[in-house]
Amino acid sequence: MIDNKTSTLLSDVSVEGDIVEKDKIIIDAKINGNIKSEEVETYSNSNVKGNIESVKAILGGKVKGNINSNKIKIKNTADIDGTLSQKSLSIEEGATLKIKTQTKKS
Repeated sequence: MIDNKTSTLLSDVSVEGDIVEKDKIIIDAKINGNIKSEEVETYSNSNVKGNIESVKAILGGKVKGNINSNKIKIKNTADIDGTLSQKSLSIEEGATLKIKTQTKKS
């Protein structure tokens, strides 16, 4: 049996509503709703309108909403508008950001 499972939503997918994934989700799709997962990774074609809650978030697409994650990595293709709450944050040069950020206490 596989321990870690990954769900993938490609660019031809559009979701209206919240998504809950126990393990990892890769998103290159349009999502209008909140996402809760152990690990969330968005690609450059993704467009998320909603909040993201995870242990680890790697963001490479468009997000309009709040992100609550222990570790957030923002790639240079990202366009983020919202509030970040994290323990660890890294941002690649070139990302478009309109954010407020707060560091969570350990």
